[in-house]
Amino acid sequence: MDIKTLVAKFQGMFQTTEQPRAFFAPGRINLIGEHTDYNGGHVFPAAISFGTYALAVPRQDKKLRLYSDNFPDKGIIEVSLDDLSYKGEDSWTNFPKGMILYFLEEGFNIDKGFDVLFYGNIPNGAGLSSSASIELVTGVLLENLYRLDIDRIRMVQLGQKVENDYIGVNSGIMDQFAIGMGKADHAMLLDCDTLNYQYAPIKLENHDIIIINTNKRRELADSKYNERRNQCEVALADLQKELSINSLGELTPEQFEENRSLITDQTNQKRAKHAVYENARTIDALKKLNAGDLKEFGELVNQSHVSLRDDYEVTGVELDTIAETAWQQKGVLGARMTGAGFGGCAIAIVEKTMVEAVKQAIDKSYQDKVGYAPTFYVAAVGDGAKEISL
Repeated sequence: MDIKTLVAKFQGMFQTTEQPRAFFAPGRINLIGEHTDYNGGHVFPAAISFGTYALAVPRQDKKLRLYSDNFPDKGIIEVSLDDLSYKGEDSWTNFPKGMILYFLEEGFNIDKGFDVLFYGNIPNGAGLSSSASIELVTGVLLENLYRLDIDRIRMVQLGQKVENDYIGVNSGIMDQFAIGMGKADHAMLLDCDTLNYQYAPIKLENHDIIIINTNKRRELADSKYNERRNQCEVALADLQKELSINSLGELTPEQFEENRSLITDQTNQKRAKHAVYENARTIDALKKLNAGDLKEFGELVNQSHVSLRDDYEVTGVELDTIAETAWQQKGVLGARMTGAGFGGCAIAIVEKTMVEAVKQAIDKSYQDKVGYAPTFYVAAVGDGAKEISL
């Protein structure tokens, strides 16, 4: 949906001729560095061209009137700045409400409400981080509508706080960071513990990033995610009997191999191996991109999937079918699952001239093996959250 259509929808919904201001926050993909964040390692996300739009006009009272074109049946949900407590019946609006509450708690002056229309084109359930996108688009709306001087990394941290403390989801900071700090044509190497980061150029003139949604319901993801975290913690405790380390991310592959026998359980050894080697691949990915070596970068992406399949065991037939079919196609630099696994999405970096052929090959192979179709999205690597001009 284009921005002019959204303006017309806003004016119709709120019965006004006033021109709203418009804001956008992207979704994100993680190019490499999966299940490394909670192991003290690095991630390598990028902001994408899909995301969440928010159009807003200030009010003269303390009312907030919120409408989402993604949930039209909910209508306009009305709340007050005087009561921003979490309420189940307030549905999706708890994400923007949480951001406004935490801005107020930081001491920012938000004394009047606003009317706002949200619209997101991030595919539902694809694991591309629509909730963090809503949080950060609300953040830039507040920053600009009320002329607030907020450090961008602080805004990112408030977004994570909404997720953890207000909504009650125990997630890391990668999503909000990538969305708040994204830069067109760049990925970022991020240490989730220290928030040290650096940008790396992704010069994809002749390639596209295809996002392939398995369309599988991800019932297993949460319980298996917790199980993997626990296995890594036990492996770390075994290593700490002889090594003075605080996380698996501190080990090089060579150090891991020298000490892996300290991990008593074979399965936990495999889990720890993935965390260590994946972190090394992620750091290497920055060097390859800085050198403009897309071919080697693509090879690291492939190795990441193999490790997630064989050592971390979080892929499953759907994601494996997509990645393994992609590897066999001409014009594919690399392909892997992205996100927690057990469904969700894979990504493939593909020559522009080969995109349609690769999509057809994956679609056929997937339907033959899995029994239903995947969905494809072609994404550009874009900027982080910002105001957009109408």
